[in-house]
Amino acid sequence: MTLMLRTEGLAKTFTLHLRGGMMLPVLSGIDLEVHAGECVVLSGPSGAGKSTLMRSLYGNYRAEAGRILVRHGGEMVDIASAEPRIVLAVRRETLGYVSQFLRVVPRVSTLDIVADELITRGRDPAAAAVLLSRLNIPRRLHDIPPATFSGGEQQRVNLARGFIAGHPILLLDEPTASLDAENRAVVVEMIREAKQRGTAIVAICHDAEVRDAIADRLFPLTPAREAA
Repeated sequence: MTLMLRTEGLAKTFTLHLRGGMMLPVLSGIDLEVHAGECVVLSGPSGAGKSTLMRSLYGNYRAEAGRILVRHGGEMVDIASAEPRIVLAVRRETLGYVSQFLRVVPRVSTLDIVADELITRGRDPAAAAVLLSRLNIPRRLHDIPPATFSGGEQQRVNLARGFIAGHPILLLDEPTASLDAENRAVVVEMIREAKQRGTAIVAICHDAEVRDAIADRLFPLTPAREAA
């Protein structure tokens, strides 16, 4: 299988300025590999650094040490040290991220939010409505901005936007946390289909049933020491 994502000795520490500059180590020496068509689920107790690792992989958190290698444009790019323009290009073309919360421009319709991911890639935007309907967002809501939607509806819009772009690597942070059983089943099937297309997936998933359905393997994390 093709290696799509690898971390080498990844470390992240937070400085607590309101606690006199106390250093809080969260990640240390993380070596992770993810291949095409594989779903790796991060596991471990609360505080083990799962969300920190996910945000580091996407470049939201800057690593203190180590490398984050992403297969982009046929070569491995270290986004831990890359210039911001390179990180943005990797996000646009290669590395998708579905967070737990929907963050979009206000007053933009649900359909336009999802279709924009297709338009920017020169693809037919009609697929946006199809995917929204598959995720049980009714047609009558497609022209409405999602700010007034329920938490589960907003999460499904977020999932539609994340999946429709077709990124080769996809980061999923609790993709089914706010969903009922019917919609969880839809998302599980979407993840399985993405894996069959060769998408490399890293996920955080506390729902044991969903985790067992999507994970090819678990990557365990343990909490770092309290402070240094």
